[in-house]
Amino acid sequence: MASIKGNNNIVYIWDATAYKPIACLTSNDLTSTVSILESTTKCTPGVVTKTPGTFSYTIGVEGEFIDTTSAGGDDTKSSWDALFDLQQSLTLVEWKIDTDVTVVGSPKYYGTGYLTDLALTAGSGDELTTFSGTIGGTGAVVQVDPNA
Repeated sequence: MASIKGNNNIVYIWDATAYKPIACLTSNDLTSTVSILESTTKCTPGVVTKTPGTFSYTIGVEGEFIDTTSAGGDDTKSSWDALFDLQQSLTLVEWKIDTDVTVVGSPKYYGTGYLTDLALTAGSGDELTTFSGTIGGTGAVVQVDPNA
């Protein structure tokens, strides 16, 4: 079994015509949880019964900020500026995660969500401006491209 390099795992945002990679990522993650409902009854005293509740997920991204929206910017990618526009307009975004862009048949995941958190961090001197963000998922995570 081959390991998958982090550099090959990319998050994309659908722009109504194509999936644009979020750039320039330094890390990304998909975190999922299932809430657990606990109950006890008089029929089985002292026994806690657990059942699954709701499934939820978030996608976290971190990267170096590049210009993707102004004249001369790299409009083939989405960076903080494009994500900020989507967040301010409360746009439901369609996302894609390609787990290994170097392999044609690699697992790919798709879903929708809202940009719930977005931060732009500008250092001083020669430090690069960076950003981080979170997509709060809504609905299911699927492995079939809804835009195919």
